[in-house]
Amino acid sequence: MPSVNAAIHRRRRGCARDDRRAILGGLRFRACRVSIFSPASERYAARVQFVVDLAAHLHRYGTTAQRLEAAVVAVAQRLRLDCEPWSNPTGMILSFSDPTRPPGETDTTRVVRLAPGQNDLYKLCEADRIAEEVMDGRLDIAGGQAALEKLHRQPSARWRAMQVFAFGLAAAAVGGLLQLPWLDIATAGLAGLCIGLLEQWSESRPRMREASDAVAAMLASGIVILVAAFVGPLNLNTTIIAALIVLLPGLALTNAINELASQHLVSGTARFAGALMTVMKLTVGSVIALTVAQLLGIEPQVRSLRPQPVWVEAGALVLAAYAFALLFRAHRRDYWLVMLAAASGYLISRFAGDYWGSPVGIFLAALTLTAAGNAYARWGQRPGALIRVPGIIMLVPGSASLRGVLTLIQQQDFAVGQAAMMAVINILLALIAGLLIGNLLVPARRNL
Repeated sequence: MPSVNAAIHRRRRGCARDDRRAILGGLRFRACRVSIFSPASERYAARVQFVVDLAAHLHRYGTTAQRLEAAVVAVAQRLRLDCEPWSNPTGMILSFSDPTRPPGETDTTRVVRLAPGQNDLYKLCEADRIAEEVMDGRLDIAGGQAALEKLHRQPSARWRAMQVFAFGLAAAAVGGLLQLPWLDIATAGLAGLCIGLLEQWSESRPRMREASDAVAAMLASGIVILVAAFVGPLNLNTTIIAALIVLLPGLALTNAINELASQHLVSGTARFAGALMTVMKLTVGSVIALTVAQLLGIEPQVRSLRPQPVWVEAGALVLAAYAFALLFRAHRRDYWLVMLAAASGYLISRFAGDYWGSPVGIFLAALTLTAAGNAYARWGQRPGALIRVPGIIMLVPGSASLRGVLTLIQQQDFAVGQAAMMAVINILLALIAGLLIGNLLVPARRNL
């Protein structure tokens, strides 16, 4: 019996030890679960989310891949994060880790799908300001995210009306810069207004967006053809190009080549393909309008005449600069800066081109405006895009590319098309050389 009682007693003690182990194991398990959602972990997640939100905003506002990635890395480092970004025109992949914790413990990857960005200088400046305040500690992470969310507000009816007006004003002003007759300028302005209305209408219709470029080209070409047939003769192709000036992908082509030169090969190739597709859609729309007019027996009167004096060109330059300040959505306090940059780029390329040839003029204009934009960013602690983007907008080869493809289709002559394409290549080479050397002369401040 004593042996039996001793065995029972030992068994009870063993069960008690097992129960204690189970309880302690459960406590350790619950402690691990609590540590996953500890305040330090939440701070890490908040920092990651802020960088993701900031990168998405920069992408939406037209920042190129090399500048976006460099800016995101700089912000992440200031927030004590390791970040490896990868950007392309339709999305981003962002990989994060906490350098203060063991490798692999905090690895986080975000895949963000986005539409191609559009230049919005005001919101770009606001996003840059918010990032600066968060990095300097003047604004906490939650406040920074709330400030970024406020940038998503819906545009007002007045803002939409001003955008439509800017489409028409830009088209008419470019007609003046090309020294077209008054009828051509008025026709381009009318077609531009109609395109602006179409763009505003198609924003809330996803299916329409895919074909909006082709439909806009059909609409503008149809208006120009009808005026040339029933009102008076026009410089047909030039007036169509002036009407479509806002939709031309010259800036996208320039950014694509710039990204390729910066070894961002995937983003540059994708952006280049997108720009070429935009040119194709605009060409298709214009050719459809010309073909329908021919089938209906409508014969537009075509002439080649550039009669305007210098003062018309000077006035058109001011109006074009103002139109691009509206189209780039700059804040009203920055209108003068955007207009000065746009006018300076045009004037430098014009006068230097008269002396040393067009490629040299474009190169000098791109170099000067890039260096000036980077210097302004360092001095004013604001994005250099306020000067750089409007400064090169009148230099980009969008009109030359569309003219080349239109001429090729109309005349069915590869020699004519090759000459136009060589002009586009020369413009792109001069622009990229100016941008690269300008960045070497005055490095960018945090790449924006």
